[in-house]
Amino acid sequence: MKLHSLYLIVGLVLLTITGCVSQAKFLAGKQDMAMQTVLTRAKFEMNCPEATGTILSQEVVQPGVVAPMAAGIWRAEYTIGVAGCEKRHTYVVVCPDGGEGCFATGPGRFLRE
Repeated sequence: MKLHSLYLIVGLVLLTITGCVSQAKFLAGKQDMAMQTVLTRAKFEMNCPEATGTILSQEVVQPGVVAPMAAGIWRAEYTIGVAGCEKRHTYVVVCPDGGEGCFATGPGRFLRE
């Protein structure tokens, strides 16, 4: 009985580690595309070809619907700060799994103040 419990715990730990590694690889694989996407938009909007970006945070966003017959899309989401020409903006960039590109949301907050 104790040996069975040990195998179960080891299995769960391995699944957790594998999931974390997969998410880390997913984020790393989309990071360059996210940065290029945000810099292209920010340089145009800020009228600043010298603008540079810094990744402030990143996470894997799970789909809202997970069911056998209908599944949503996993997304890599980055918050990227862009600075240049005495201006600073923050963008959220979303890169869907299986997609060929990313999209950058507008600078600032999502909610009206």
